[in-house]
Amino acid sequence: MKGIEESEASLTDSDALSVSRSESVSISRIQLVLAEKRTTLAVLRTGIGVFTLPLSVITVLVATSRSYVFLETYHLLVPLLVLCIGLIVLAIYLVHRSVMRIRKQDALINKIKQEDPGLAEFYLGQL
Repeated sequence: MKGIEESEASLTDSDALSVSRSESVSISRIQLVLAEKRTTLAVLRTGIGVFTLPLSVITVLVATSRSYVFLETYHLLVPLLVLCIGLIVLAIYLVHRSVMRIRKQDALINKIKQEDPGLAEFYLGQL
């Protein structure tokens, strides 16, 4: 009888160890996704910063438009405006890409939470 109880206790201990390892792996996976999310947020911040530069330049051009004649300075203004448009396109691309990646990362975190029932009790809502 004592041998059966010991085998059941060791079986329970190995199950607990297995669950603990599973939770540990899930937590490590979530930490990895969160590290990627921090990088994505940095790219988002960069995209917003790139977007502000052309807006600032255009604001200065509009504010000082009485000081120059467009036809006399078009050879300087046209390349500057083309550069501003390029920066705006780059900023839109960075922001869009970041938002899409953040959505994918959130979905991946939710998937990891659903796969591990031990973590579901700690993470019932959205992160």
